[in-house]
Formats: sequence, C-alpha cells, structure tokens
Amino acid sequence: MPSEQGAPPRIEPKSLDDYLEIQTKAVFQSGMSWKVVESKWPDIREALDEFQTGAIASYGPEKVAALGDDKRVIRNKRKLAAIVGNARKMIELDDEHDGFKNYLRSFDNFYDLMADIRQQFKFMGPMGIYYWLWVVGEDVPAHDEFSERTKK
Repeated sequence: MPSEQGAPPRIEPKSLDDYLEIQTKAVFQSGMSWKVVESKWPDIREALDEFQTGAIASYGPEKVAALGDDKRVIRNKRKLAAIVGNARKMIELDDEHDGFKNYLRSFDNFYDLMADIRQQFKFMGPMGIYYWLWVVGEDVPAHDEFSERTKK
C-alpha cells in the first residue's frame, strides 16, 4: 500500500478501540467487497458500541447471537464471535506487553509479526494484516514485495 495511490488513510491509534476498529474492518472485508463494508460502517460502529474494546470483550453468546440478527451489521456469526475473541486477545496482549503498540513492535520483522497475528487473532489473513498494520501506522514492506512474498 505504501507505493499505491488510493491507499487507505493512516491513523495514529489513541487507544485499543482504534486498533480494534481497524482490525474489525479487516475481518469484515475478508471475502467481501470493501465498498459494502464501508457503506455499512456507521451502522456497524453503532451496533458494536463504537468499538469500545472492553464492552465488546464482555459480549457473551447471547449478544453475539443477537448481533447475528441485527441488520446494522454484516451478519456473519463466525466473524462476530471472532471480533469478540479478538477484543479479548487485544486486551490480553496490551496487558502482557505494557501497551498494544509494544506488542506490535516486539518482533524482529513484519513477517514474524504477521505469523504471530495469524495465531493470536481470528479471521486475519495476510492481506487483512497488511491493511490493518498499514492503517494503524506500523511499518510494512512495499506492497510489491509483500505480494510477491505471500503468493500462494
């Protein structure tokens, strides 16, 4: 993305909520048109408590089931459950590393971080991770290099 025109804008995360919101966008975009996700985003934000990480981490099975019937969100119950688990994992890593940014920067290189993210979080494939890390302002390799290295 760094070398591509039309790359998504970068942000400077101010809290876990910012990391969770962008990660959730990557989760929803997996296998879907980003335009569909973007068009629903205001309603998704509302339905998911404005991405308050603690609130989402506290969701139980009943809340996930209710969200699965909520027309404001993309009603994929597996992705919704994954978002709850991802919020819990994010809090855990934030505590463990004395800050989530410290977790992201505790790896020698992007590809080691990407491998760990794939183990720690659900519905986070290589492109979703690349997108997420780019938007939250982390160093990522040039898109051409990334694409070449992650080809299947």
